[in-house]
Amino acid sequence: MDTLHLILNGFGVALTPINIWYTFLGVFMGTIIGVLPGIGPAAGIGLLIPITFGMDPTSALIMMAGIYYGAMYGGSTTSILINTPGEAASVMTCIDGYQMAKNGRAGAALAVSAIGSFIAGTVGVLALTLLSLPLAAFALKFGPAEYFCLMIFAMAAVSSLTGKSVAKGILSTLLGLMIATIGIDLQSGQPRYTMGVPELQDGVGFIVAVVGLFAIGEVFSSTEEYLKGKIQFIRIKGKLWLTREEWRRSVMPIVRGSIIGFVKGVLPGAGATISTIMSYTIEKRISKHPEEFGHGAIEGVAGPEAANNAATCGAMVPLLTLGVPGSGATAVLMGAFIMYGIQPGPLLFEKRPDLVWGLVDSMYLGNVMCLILNLPLIGIFVRILYIPIGVLLPLILAICAIGVYSINGNTLEMFMALGFGIMGYVFRKIDIPLAPLILALVLGGIMEQSFRQAMTISGADPIVFVKSTICVVLLVAAVVLLLAPMLFAKVRELRSAPDDET
Repeated sequence: MDTLHLILNGFGVALTPINIWYTFLGVFMGTIIGVLPGIGPAAGIGLLIPITFGMDPTSALIMMAGIYYGAMYGGSTTSILINTPGEAASVMTCIDGYQMAKNGRAGAALAVSAIGSFIAGTVGVLALTLLSLPLAAFALKFGPAEYFCLMIFAMAAVSSLTGKSVAKGILSTLLGLMIATIGIDLQSGQPRYTMGVPELQDGVGFIVAVVGLFAIGEVFSSTEEYLKGKIQFIRIKGKLWLTREEWRRSVMPIVRGSIIGFVKGVLPGAGATISTIMSYTIEKRISKHPEEFGHGAIEGVAGPEAANNAATCGAMVPLLTLGVPGSGATAVLMGAFIMYGIQPGPLLFEKRPDLVWGLVDSMYLGNVMCLILNLPLIGIFVRILYIPIGVLLPLILAICAIGVYSINGNTLEMFMALGFGIMGYVFRKIDIPLAPLILALVLGGIMEQSFRQAMTISGADPIVFVKSTICVVLLVAAVVLLLAPMLFAKVRELRSAPDDET
């Protein structure tokens, strides 16, 4: 009853006129930040921290949290319409979202993205309200060995994205892991594969690679088709809404994505990107029509977008209950807490319940605002597809250049993005999948550091990776993921054998 009383008081804080305004301002700016590639929620919040100095801490944190989950809504827009991820977690949306746009169903893709995000965000906030403390205790059980096994499991999940050729998929994955090793080795402090270029000491930026491989690579492909006279105007088909069949196919992916995203988001450092990988992989594994994935399957948009937004709520759990950031954006949020002299952690719920529950309850309101903001704009967003190709392609290049340059103000990264664009174009020509490379780039650094930390702690004893139940479960699940395609193929072969004999 005490907790219920605090939650109701939190609504009283969140629903004051000034906090309603800051919630709206946060989600509005977050949506815009999500649409622009390269900025991302962490950078957006970081830019605003100095401006909020002197504000009421509760109002300032409500606004910055709004930017965080608002950016997750906005990130899908350019992924679907122009194959340009607004932020890292929107990469998986590109795979089927852009194909849906090319098939004339951009309106449906944007609609399921907004609705899935709203449902997942609401489920995530509800879980944050009810399950914060128990889930925080579970997250504490994850050490370096558990995180390494988690990365192994995620890499096994990538196996479903290898396309027709497993060899090409493995090649793409290995290239991603190689690129992930560029930069300063955190254990020894030595530069690796930087070729004497100081700018490479921080590694290859994820956004640089993503924008190059997806957006600039798509520009090169579209330019070639245009010059050959093969490119066709993308026409919108049907209503700018979901058909009954599309809605039926989206419901369960949204539910599964919400659960996966929230639980994954609770693990500090896991991030929303891995949540979207897992959601996409599971949907493809259990689908009755896996061949549609990569060609415009609506489940490939609904599941990852739900996981993306639920993960933002999950990432707030370790921040508020343990004082441990669950993602890059929550790390910046933690900096804002400290700037105001507030220490996140278990005592925060006792010392500042008005701030905690006001912040959590404002997320219910913010999710509704995001839905109201995004749904009416679908009709406007899809008009982007009617822009003449001679205008649209240079516009995409301009957006990419601004997005990449805005990260560090580094012209070298613009040339690197161009190089990745050429790589993306070549990969398309020789049919090498891009998704494994991108996902290996995301997971490679975390996997290496977790492995080396675990080995250091255990005195180089590999048994550390099978000591805990969590490790064993994750490794067994990874093996199942790797063997499942071969087993399913064998079962189908055995089932078809009697039919062939008859």
